[in-house]
Amino acid sequence: MYLLYLDESGHPQDPGSNFFVLAGVAVFERSTHWLDSRISPIAARFNAADPSSVEFHGSPMHAGKGDWSGIAPAERVQAVVDVLSLLGNQQLKLRVFASVIEKSTLPLNQILERSFEAVAHQFDQYLADMWTRHQDPQRGLVVCDKASYEQKLQALSSLFKHQGHQLGGRLRNFAEVPLFLDSRASRLIQLADLIAYWIFRYYQSKDDRGFRLIEPFFLRRARQRVGLVASVTPATIATLAAIEPHKYPFPNPA
Repeated sequence: MYLLYLDESGHPQDPGSNFFVLAGVAVFERSTHWLDSRISPIAARFNAADPSSVEFHGSPMHAGKGDWSGIAPAERVQAVVDVLSLLGNQQLKLRVFASVIEKSTLPLNQILERSFEAVAHQFDQYLADMWTRHQDPQRGLVVCDKASYEQKLQALSSLFKHQGHQLGGRLRNFAEVPLFLDSRASRLIQLADLIAYWIFRYYQSKDDRGFRLIEPFFLRRARQRVGLVASVTPATIATLAAIEPHKYPFPNPA
């Protein structure tokens, strides 16, 4: 079984942001322990006595607020780099999925549904490809932060599985409706949070530092990047194409 850990960044109803991102990473069930065991030592840098109390949460880490208040920017940035760099483990073959919606392109009440539809469809196709190409009959389960849109996403998952969705067909490879966990109890939800946040920063703030670490691991099919589904304006596409290098580049992984 593959687990797709998802989190969101931005909010459809927030007038202070132009984008909504739903994103995360697909992990084979037996790989979750390995990832957790590599993330926890990074947390121990900030609380050696109780690493489990340290939550990797994109916005507070970047701003130095909440539990990350008083921690030097260089240490916060290094932690982000080190966690996101785990996506590059060659043996795990992790795949990133994301939906990015510029809120001006859709009615606000459709943004969450279209976001989940895009990610769920690509994850379902990813699982179907395993059977088509390798005769490997895998099922999938979406795991989300408990603070997310629990009832709405569970209802959408059931709808897409039994009645179909606008992208064509039904979800055929999901084992169950989405599961919701407290992000403090799951390092993989925290990884999804960092992925969603740094994709959001790329589109919202034109800061591509985290996105550059994530981009190589979007799902590709026939060499085409299909794991990132974006509904954005031509003006945004042009602006992103002209991004200048950030004056404070990310360091190399520790």
